[in-house]
Amino acid sequence: MNVALLHHRRLPVRGYGGTERVLEWLARGLAELGHEVTLIAPEGSRVPEARLVPVSARALTDPELDPRPLLPPGIEVLHAHRPLLPRPGLPLLWTMHGAPTGGVYPPNAVCLSAAHARRCGVSVYVHNGVDPGDYRFEPGKGDYDLYLGRLHSAKGWQWAVQGARAAGRRIVVAGGWRPVLRRGVRVVGTVDGERKRNLLAGAACLWMPARWDEPFGLTLLEALASGTPVLGTRRGALPEIVTPEVGALGDTLEELVALRPGIAAIEPEACRARVEEHFTHRAMAARYLEVYRRVVESGTVSPPP
Repeated sequence: MNVALLHHRRLPVRGYGGTERVLEWLARGLAELGHEVTLIAPEGSRVPEARLVPVSARALTDPELDPRPLLPPGIEVLHAHRPLLPRPGLPLLWTMHGAPTGGVYPPNAVCLSAAHARRCGVSVYVHNGVDPGDYRFEPGKGDYDLYLGRLHSAKGWQWAVQGARAAGRRIVVAGGWRPVLRRGVRVVGTVDGERKRNLLAGAACLWMPARWDEPFGLTLLEALASGTPVLGTRRGALPEIVTPEVGALGDTLEELVALRPGIAAIEPEACRARVEEHFTHRAMAARYLEVYRRVVESGTVSPPP
Protein backbone atom coordinates (compact mmCIF):
# COMPACT_ATOMS: atom_id res chain seq x y z
CA MET A 1 0.00 0.00 0.00
CA ASN A 2 0.90 3.65 -0.33
CA VAL A 3 0.38 5.08 3.16
CA ALA A 4 0.66 8.63 4.48
CA LEU A 5 1.36 9.23 8.17
CA LEU A 6 0.58 12.65 9.65
CA HIS A 7 1.96 14.08 12.89
CA HIS A 8 2.24 17.62 14.22
CA ARG A 9 5.63 17.27 15.95
CA ARG A 10 9.06 17.01 14.40
CA LEU A 11 10.69 13.60 14.06
CA PRO A 12 12.93 12.03 15.23
CA VAL A 13 12.22 12.96 18.80
CA ARG A 14 14.66 13.68 21.61
CA GLY A 15 13.89 12.86 25.21
CA TYR A 16 10.61 11.17 26.12
CA GLY A 17 8.39 11.41 23.03
CA GLY A 18 6.63 8.06 23.25
CA THR A 19 4.11 8.87 20.51
CA GLU A 20 6.84 10.11 18.18
CA ARG A 21 8.94 6.99 18.64
CA VAL A 22 5.91 4.79 17.94
CA LEU A 23 5.38 6.73 14.72
CA GLU A 24 8.99 6.18 13.67
CA TRP A 25 8.70 2.44 14.37
CA LEU A 26 5.43 2.27 12.45
CA ALA A 27 7.05 3.87 9.40
CA ARG A 28 9.96 1.43 9.70
CA GLY A 29 7.65 -1.55 10.07
CA LEU A 30 5.53 -0.58 7.07
CA ALA A 31 8.63 -0.09 4.93
CA GLU A 32 10.13 -3.42 6.01
CA LEU A 33 6.88 -5.13 5.02
CA GLY A 34 7.23 -3.68 1.53
CA HIS A 35 4.91 -0.67 1.66
CA GLU A 36 5.51 2.92 0.59
CA VAL A 37 5.42 5.52 3.38
CA THR A 38 4.97 9.28 3.18
CA LEU A 39 5.40 11.39 6.31
CA ILE A 40 3.53 14.68 6.66
CA ALA A 41 5.29 16.43 9.51
CA PRO A 42 6.97 19.72 10.49
CA GLU A 43 9.95 21.02 8.57
CA GLY A 44 13.19 19.45 9.70
CA SER A 45 11.69 16.02 10.26
CA ARG A 46 13.61 13.02 9.02
CA VAL A 47 12.54 9.39 9.09
CA PRO A 48 14.74 7.33 6.72
CA GLU A 49 11.95 4.95 5.74
CA ALA A 50 9.53 7.70 4.69
CA ARG A 51 9.34 10.43 2.06
CA LEU A 52 8.79 13.75 3.85
CA VAL A 53 6.13 16.33 3.01
CA PRO A 54 7.23 19.26 5.21
CA VAL A 55 4.47 21.45 6.65
CA SER A 56 4.56 24.11 9.34
CA ALA A 57 3.80 22.86 12.83
CA ARG A 58 1.20 25.59 13.16
CA ALA A 59 -0.72 24.33 10.15
CA LEU A 60 -0.58 20.75 11.39
CA THR A 61 -2.16 21.69 14.73
CA ASP A 62 -5.07 23.56 13.13
CA PRO A 63 -8.30 21.89 14.36
CA GLU A 64 -9.85 22.46 10.93
CA LEU A 65 -6.90 21.09 8.97
CA ASP A 66 -7.82 19.72 5.55
CA PRO A 67 -4.95 17.37 4.67
CA ARG A 68 -6.04 16.65 1.11
CA PRO A 69 -3.94 19.41 -0.53
CA LEU A 70 -0.87 18.05 1.30
CA LEU A 71 -1.08 14.54 -0.07
CA PRO A 72 1.13 13.57 -3.02
CA PRO A 73 -0.45 11.54 -5.84
CA GLY A 74 -0.99 7.85 -5.24
CA ILE A 75 -1.73 7.92 -1.50
CA GLU A 76 -4.27 5.20 -0.66
CA VAL A 77 -4.91 5.96 3.00
CA LEU A 78 -4.04 8.69 5.51
CA HIS A 79 -3.17 7.65 9.06
CA ALA A 80 -3.19 10.70 11.32
CA HIS A 81 -1.78 10.76 14.83
CA ARG A 82 -4.05 13.55 16.00
CA PRO A 83 -7.84 13.95 15.59
CA LEU A 84 -8.90 14.86 12.07
CA LEU A 85 -12.35 15.51 10.70
CA PRO A 86 -13.49 13.28 7.81
CA ARG A 87 -13.05 14.65 4.32
CA PRO A 88 -14.90 13.49 1.19
CA GLY A 89 -12.91 11.13 -0.97
CA LEU A 90 -10.15 10.59 1.62
CA PRO A 91 -9.73 7.20 3.34
CA LEU A 92 -8.75 8.38 6.80
CA LEU A 93 -8.13 7.02 10.30
CA TRP A 94 -6.46 8.50 13.37
CA THR A 95 -4.85 7.02 16.46
CA MET A 96 -5.78 8.33 19.89
CA HIS A 97 -2.50 8.28 21.82
CA GLY A 98 -3.63 9.92 25.03
CA ALA A 99 -6.22 9.38 27.70
CA PRO A 100 -9.87 10.11 26.87
CA THR A 101 -10.98 13.62 27.75
CA GLY A 102 -14.68 13.23 27.08
CA GLY A 103 -16.72 14.83 24.36
CA VAL A 104 -17.32 13.57 20.84
CA TYR A 105 -14.40 12.22 18.82
CA PRO A 106 -14.13 12.27 15.03
CA PRO A 107 -14.95 8.90 13.44
CA ASN A 108 -12.44 6.20 12.57
CA ALA A 109 -10.49 6.49 15.81
CA VAL A 110 -8.12 3.68 16.79
CA CYS A 111 -6.99 3.14 20.39
CA LEU A 112 -3.82 1.58 21.81
CA SER A 113 -5.25 -1.29 23.85
CA ALA A 114 -8.51 -3.04 24.67
CA ALA A 115 -8.70 -1.18 27.98
CA HIS A 116 -8.08 2.14 26.24
CA ALA A 117 -10.78 1.40 23.65
CA ARG A 118 -13.35 0.53 26.33
CA ARG A 119 -12.76 3.80 28.15
CA CYS A 120 -13.00 5.80 24.92
CA GLY A 121 -16.03 3.98 23.57
CA VAL A 122 -14.02 2.96 20.50
CA SER A 123 -14.36 -0.43 18.81
CA VAL A 124 -10.84 -0.86 17.36
CA TYR A 125 -7.37 -0.89 18.92
CA VAL A 126 -3.84 -1.71 17.80
CA HIS A 127 -1.12 -2.42 20.34
CA ASN A 128 2.04 -0.38 20.04
CA GLY A 129 5.23 -2.10 18.95
CA VAL A 130 8.96 -1.43 19.23
CA ASP A 131 11.96 -2.44 17.15
CA PRO A 132 13.79 -4.91 19.43
CA GLY A 133 17.00 -4.03 17.62
CA ASP A 134 16.90 -0.60 19.25
CA TYR A 135 17.40 -2.17 22.69
CA ARG A 136 20.26 -4.11 24.24
CA PHE A 137 19.27 -7.52 25.56
CA GLU A 138 21.20 -8.30 28.73
CA PRO A 139 20.72 -11.62 30.57
CA GLY A 140 23.09 -10.61 33.39
CA LYS A 141 21.36 -8.06 35.59
CA GLY A 142 22.76 -5.43 37.92
CA ASP A 143 22.02 -4.91 41.59
CA TYR A 144 19.37 -2.22 41.10
CA ASP A 145 15.69 -1.88 40.17
CA LEU A 146 14.47 0.87 37.87
CA TYR A 147 11.64 3.37 37.60
CA LEU A 148 11.51 5.06 34.18
CA GLY A 149 8.85 7.64 33.42
CA ARG A 150 7.48 11.03 34.27
CA LEU A 151 7.61 11.88 37.95
CA HIS A 152 3.87 12.39 38.31
CA SER A 153 1.90 10.84 41.14
CA ALA A 154 -0.42 9.11 38.65
CA LYS A 155 2.58 7.24 37.26
CA GLY A 156 3.27 5.79 40.70
CA TRP A 157 6.89 6.80 41.07
CA GLN A 158 6.48 7.28 44.82
CA TRP A 159 5.16 3.73 45.10
CA ALA A 160 8.18 2.52 43.16
CA VAL A 161 10.55 4.21 45.62
CA GLN A 162 8.63 3.07 48.69
CA GLY A 163 8.14 -0.45 47.36
CA ALA A 164 11.75 -0.99 46.35
CA ARG A 165 12.97 0.21 49.76
CA ALA A 166 10.48 -2.03 51.56
CA ALA A 167 11.65 -4.97 49.43
CA GLY A 168 15.29 -4.25 50.29
CA ARG A 169 16.20 -3.16 46.76
CA ARG A 170 18.24 -0.24 45.45
CA ILE A 171 16.32 1.74 42.83
CA VAL A 172 17.30 4.17 40.09
CA VAL A 173 14.64 6.78 39.30
CA ALA A 174 14.85 8.14 35.74
CA GLY A 175 12.58 10.43 33.78
CA GLY A 176 12.73 13.70 35.67
CA TRP A 177 14.20 15.34 38.71
CA ARG A 178 12.87 15.37 42.26
CA PRO A 179 14.93 15.57 45.46
CA VAL A 180 14.76 12.17 47.16
CA LEU A 181 17.06 11.99 50.18
CA ARG A 182 16.74 8.31 50.97
CA ARG A 183 19.40 5.65 51.15
CA GLY A 184 19.30 3.28 48.20
CA VAL A 185 17.49 5.75 45.90
CA ARG A 186 19.35 7.38 43.02
CA VAL A 187 17.59 10.02 40.89
CA VAL A 188 19.27 10.50 37.50
CA GLY A 189 16.87 12.86 35.72
CA THR A 190 15.71 12.47 32.13
CA VAL A 191 17.64 9.85 30.18
CA ASP A 192 17.82 9.05 26.49
CA GLY A 193 19.88 7.16 23.95
CA GLU A 194 22.64 4.86 25.12
CA ARG A 195 22.26 5.78 28.78
CA LYS A 196 18.61 4.81 28.74
CA ARG A 197 19.36 1.54 26.95
CA ASN A 198 22.03 0.66 29.49
CA LEU A 199 19.79 1.41 32.47
CA LEU A 200 17.00 -0.75 31.02
CA ALA A 201 19.35 -3.61 30.19
CA GLY A 202 21.07 -3.66 33.57
CA ALA A 203 17.99 -3.38 35.78
CA ALA A 204 16.81 -6.44 37.66
CA CYS A 205 13.21 -5.19 37.58
CA LEU A 206 11.21 -2.31 36.14
CA TRP A 207 8.69 -0.87 38.59
CA MET A 208 5.55 0.47 36.89
CA PRO A 209 3.02 0.86 39.70
CA ALA A 210 0.63 3.00 37.65
CA ARG A 211 -2.07 4.69 39.67
CA TRP A 212 -4.13 5.62 36.63
CA ASP A 213 -5.37 3.69 33.61
CA GLU A 214 -2.43 3.67 31.22
CA PRO A 215 -3.60 3.74 27.57
CA PHE A 216 -0.61 1.51 26.80
CA GLY A 217 2.73 1.96 28.58
CA LEU A 218 5.58 1.90 26.08
CA THR A 219 8.18 1.60 28.84
CA LEU A 220 6.89 -1.93 29.47
CA LEU A 221 8.00 -3.02 26.00
CA GLU A 222 11.33 -1.23 26.33
CA ALA A 223 12.09 -3.11 29.53
CA LEU A 224 10.95 -6.49 28.21
CA ALA A 225 12.97 -6.05 25.01
CA SER A 226 15.99 -5.51 27.27
CA GLY A 227 15.28 -8.76 29.11
CA THR A 228 14.02 -6.93 32.20
CA PRO A 229 10.87 -8.18 33.99
CA VAL A 230 8.12 -5.83 35.11
CA LEU A 231 6.37 -5.28 38.42
CA GLY A 232 3.24 -3.18 38.10
CA THR A 233 -0.38 -2.58 38.93
CA ARG A 234 -3.46 -3.98 37.24
CA ARG A 235 -4.35 -0.65 35.67
CA GLY A 236 -5.19 0.18 32.07
CA ALA A 237 -3.32 -1.85 29.47
CA LEU A 238 -0.80 -3.46 31.83
CA PRO A 239 -2.65 -6.82 32.09
CA GLU A 240 -2.63 -7.03 28.29
CA ILE A 241 1.16 -6.82 28.19
CA VAL A 242 2.53 -8.27 31.42
CA THR A 243 1.97 -12.02 31.80
CA PRO A 244 3.23 -14.21 34.67
CA GLU A 245 6.13 -15.33 32.44
CA VAL A 246 7.53 -11.78 32.25
CA GLY A 247 6.42 -10.06 35.45
CA ALA A 248 3.83 -9.67 38.16
CA LEU A 249 0.88 -7.36 38.83
CA GLY A 250 -0.74 -6.32 42.08
CA ASP A 251 -3.33 -3.86 43.34
CA THR A 252 -1.68 -2.38 46.43
CA LEU A 253 1.78 -1.28 47.44
CA GLU A 254 1.92 -4.07 50.01
CA GLU A 255 1.05 -6.65 47.34
CA LEU A 256 3.78 -5.34 45.03
CA VAL A 257 6.36 -5.59 47.83
CA ALA A 258 5.28 -9.17 48.47
CA LEU A 259 5.58 -10.00 44.76
CA ARG A 260 9.07 -8.53 44.31
CA PRO A 261 11.09 -11.61 45.45
CA GLY A 262 9.42 -13.78 42.81
CA ILE A 263 10.66 -11.50 40.04
CA ALA A 264 14.14 -12.98 40.47
CA ALA A 265 12.92 -16.29 39.01
CA ILE A 266 11.83 -14.76 35.69
CA GLU A 267 14.07 -15.55 32.73
CA PRO A 268 15.32 -12.55 30.73
CA GLU A 269 14.94 -14.63 27.57
CA ALA A 270 11.19 -14.97 28.22
CA CYS A 271 10.89 -11.19 28.50
CA ARG A 272 12.61 -10.62 25.17
CA ALA A 273 10.55 -13.37 23.53
CA ARG A 274 7.31 -11.72 24.67
CA VAL A 275 8.18 -8.63 22.63
CA GLU A 276 9.55 -10.52 19.64
CA GLU A 277 6.41 -12.66 19.40
CA HIS A 278 3.73 -10.03 20.01
CA PHE A 279 4.95 -6.42 20.17
CA THR A 280 7.44 -5.68 17.41
CA HIS A 281 7.23 -2.73 15.02
CA ARG A 282 6.43 -5.19 12.23
CA ALA A 283 3.57 -6.74 14.19
CA MET A 284 2.15 -3.27 14.85
CA ALA A 285 2.47 -2.37 11.16
CA ALA A 286 0.75 -5.60 10.08
CA ARG A 287 -2.19 -4.93 12.39
CA TYR A 288 -2.53 -1.38 11.11
CA LEU A 289 -2.45 -2.65 7.53
CA GLU A 290 -5.56 -4.70 8.28
CA VAL A 291 -7.27 -1.53 9.47
CA TYR A 292 -6.03 0.46 6.45
CA ARG A 293 -7.54 -2.06 4.07
CA ARG A 294 -10.90 -1.88 5.82
CA VAL A 295 -10.87 1.91 5.59
CA VAL A 296 -10.05 1.80 1.88
CA GLU A 297 -12.68 -0.85 1.16
CA SER A 298 -15.56 0.28 3.39
CA GLY A 299 -14.66 3.71 4.77
CA THR A 300 -14.59 2.49 8.38
CA VAL A 301 -11.99 1.04 10.73
CA SER A 302 -14.47 -1.43 12.18
CA PRO A 303 -14.52 -5.01 10.88
CA PRO A 304 -17.76 -6.24 9.29
CA PRO A 305 -20.29 -7.72 11.76
